[in-house]
Amino acid sequence: MASEQTASAYIQHHLQNLTFGHLPTSGWGFAHDAAQAKEMGFWAFHVDTLGWSVALGLIFILIFRMAAKKATSGQPGALQNFVEVLIEFVDGSVKDSFHGRSAVIAPLALTIFVWVFLMNAVDLVPVDWIPHLAMLATGDSHIPFRAVSTTDPNATLGMALSVFALIIFYSIKVKGVGGFIGEMTLHPFGSKNIFLQALLIPVNFLLEFVTLIAKPISLALRLFGNMYAGELVFILIAVMFGSGLLWLSGLGVVLQWAWAVFHILIITLQAFIFMMLTIVYLSMAHEENH
Repeated sequence: MASEQTASAYIQHHLQNLTFGHLPTSGWGFAHDAAQAKEMGFWAFHVDTLGWSVALGLIFILIFRMAAKKATSGQPGALQNFVEVLIEFVDGSVKDSFHGRSAVIAPLALTIFVWVFLMNAVDLVPVDWIPHLAMLATGDSHIPFRAVSTTDPNATLGMALSVFALIIFYSIKVKGVGGFIGEMTLHPFGSKNIFLQALLIPVNFLLEFVTLIAKPISLALRLFGNMYAGELVFILIAVMFGSGLLWLSGLGVVLQWAWAVFHILIITLQAFIFMMLTIVYLSMAHEENH
């Protein structure tokens, strides 16, 4: 980078999503800068996040469908071995952490783990490659394009809210509407005195409501924060390559490989944590508190 201002513009460009929405002045279209993206408001779409999320989800489906079609009881191939090990690992995690009975939890956990891992793994691609491909494909040398969907809070919060909807659904299904309301208002403080119990209802509801809402927020922000920080480190290392200083570029090569190796652990761990918290939260939703 020729100057600090250029480095700052480079970082801002790589942290901006390809946004499609409605501008009051020019109608529907793509945002050319962060100010226009902000002006589009709530109903703007992050096209890069949506596109990569769907594409990686389809890749996951195709790979597992291919493994299922080629599955054999004889000597399995490398793909079948890999899928079987992965399924056994997820199934073991579900059996250890989920104490209810549901045919949905294990497939859901497998989908979450593989899908989140694939979205995280895109962060290992050099930060300039995919944006440059987007520039070549569109002919626009200034188009922003972020490929790591989990660095977008909209994606992580969307997945977390989907899990949250399942938590509410199973809580009501297992405990009934009355049981769910009772869980939200009669715990953790209780009393045999009806008048005192009525006074405790607002306090119980406040505590339980905060605990309930914290589940999707913690799911979303934990994944987003870790992946966003990892992407930012890769971008800062990339700035070192454009410094024009040979020694700084050499240091950037070393840091790039060191951080990439360490980041493999991060992307796997974050996918595992998201999956395990989902299992635990759904297990809690299946428990009846009398």
